[in-house]
Amino acid sequence: MSQQAPPFLKAAGRMLNAGQTRTVLLTGNIHDLFYQKKKNEEDYVSLLPFLLHHWDLPNFMLLVYELNGPIRFLHPSHREAMKKAWVGWRRGLNNEQMAIQRMLHKGAVDDEKAIAESFERHLQEAIGNPTLALEMLRQMCLCSRSRQGSKPSLKANLLILIEGADLILPEAPIAQMGDMDRRRVTICQDWFSDQDFLRSGDAVILLAESRSQIHHRIAKLPYLLESEIPSPDEAIRKHFISWFNRHLSQGEELKLWSSQSQLATLTAGLSLQALLQLLKGAIHGKEKLQPVDVVAKVESFIQSQLGDSVVEFKKPEHRLKDVVGFTKLKGFLNQELIPRFKMGGKASLPGAAVCGPIGSGKTFIFEAVATEMDMVVLVLKNLRSQWFGQTDVIFERLRRVLEALSKVLIFVDEADTQFGAIGPNAHETERRLTGKIQAMMSDPRLRGRVFWLLITARIHQLSPDLRRPGRVGDLIIPVLDPENEDRQAFLKWVIQPVLGRKLKPDELEHLLREIGDLSAAAMASLRSELKARQLLRKAEALEMDAILEVVHDHLPAAIATTRHYQTLQALVHCSRRSLLPDPEVTETERTQWEAEIRELEASGIR
Repeated sequence: MSQQAPPFLKAAGRMLNAGQTRTVLLTGNIHDLFYQKKKNEEDYVSLLPFLLHHWDLPNFMLLVYELNGPIRFLHPSHREAMKKAWVGWRRGLNNEQMAIQRMLHKGAVDDEKAIAESFERHLQEAIGNPTLALEMLRQMCLCSRSRQGSKPSLKANLLILIEGADLILPEAPIAQMGDMDRRRVTICQDWFSDQDFLRSGDAVILLAESRSQIHHRIAKLPYLLESEIPSPDEAIRKHFISWFNRHLSQGEELKLWSSQSQLATLTAGLSLQALLQLLKGAIHGKEKLQPVDVVAKVESFIQSQLGDSVVEFKKPEHRLKDVVGFTKLKGFLNQELIPRFKMGGKASLPGAAVCGPIGSGKTFIFEAVATEMDMVVLVLKNLRSQWFGQTDVIFERLRRVLEALSKVLIFVDEADTQFGAIGPNAHETERRLTGKIQAMMSDPRLRGRVFWLLITARIHQLSPDLRRPGRVGDLIIPVLDPENEDRQAFLKWVIQPVLGRKLKPDELEHLLREIGDLSAAAMASLRSELKARQLLRKAEALEMDAILEVVHDHLPAAIATTRHYQTLQALVHCSRRSLLPDPEVTETERTQWEAEIRELEASGIR
């Protein structure tokens, strides 16, 4: 890998060199490792040393402020030059005038010494005192722009790197902030908006994982531009693995089940820090690194980044052949949905919405689809956070993870509660989150790599922008209660295991009349109840009379009207005629469905 500046660094440089801004926010993968080559030595270092190495240029004076340290200069000579300019600026004299003052007045020397000592003291007092540090840095910029006589106070421009900007300027309601927190926001707002600063050659680089973590009065400044650091791609991971292998100590060996290239492919989603942990663990264990170990590390890392309450990795074991009934739907899934998901580029589907009444079997069926697709299945559980501003941060982490993975299926159950409306009555965070998800679904860069599977019994409560073509609206699949042969197949699945034999035609007809219109979930519940009765009686099989007794005793849940309403919504929103019970349905019948929906809504059903 050549020592070229990465894209995020070039982007930041262009912003500054073009004069678009004097304040840049570096976000994203800021806690990772970055490749650095000095002369003939290669290494991977953290972001701050990496930036200092790349921006150590003759026309810049580099300063760094970290919350747990003093204000420091990269080079001692820069510190002395700044101190000299500071003394002259505070006294209002240039270098020649200060020399004359020292010759004529001893007190002038004492005054100069006191200012120099206060300068050094302020640098040290910045440790743990970010308010003082920010004001000191702001005043250094004022000093840098000043002139001492006909000459500028400093020959070089200041380039100030501030680490942990989210801790120094945290997002919070103004009313809940302490005096010092407000003071820091005010300092930065005045500093970054100062027209003289914007016209100067000085610059400030803020480091924070997300713009959303920065106080909104700073984050929304038009003068603050952002450059995002992405997760490492496959080429970067491959180079890192090769570098690690070349720098092993004598006697150490990296044992892989396959090639380094395949390891780089399988570690999509890992940061280089996490990859380093994986490789060091393999060296220490002295065993061959297996794919299962890599997958476990990727899953563990992604969950640690997003949180267990946000995502989980799904590993369903059942397949479509294990799904009872749904003959037409399974045919469609095998012949169209799964092949379209597996395609790449523009021919691929961005996703699909799955609707139908509660208990119709939506989740079980599409877990089987996930198994058939043989790709990473990420279950989205809850993107919202109780903490102020954290929802946006979680989303940005999710986006970086998805952009790093080669192929992933996003499985969202109860999608109507995950992604609400974006209307005027919705909360600002809700509108922003739903808007960002919508943009990501239609992002052409992710087409063929990220697939969204939204499952809901309330398809009408999904945002219309989500349901439009180009997002999951390309394919809205209804999952309805089994009918005809599918219903018979369900009944056989329920009864025959406890009956111990095949059902006779007359028994099947009798049971169909007794059971009525049961959902897939109700059928599964009845099957469980029959099995329990069989175990309680310690019988090898149940007689038909005993089965009929259980069936007769079984009352369906009082949710028929709600389920009918949800069925109508599924029929209305279905995007394919071939998936409807009657593919030749007329517009008149569809209008009747909509009229019935309005009647049910008028009676309070939603």
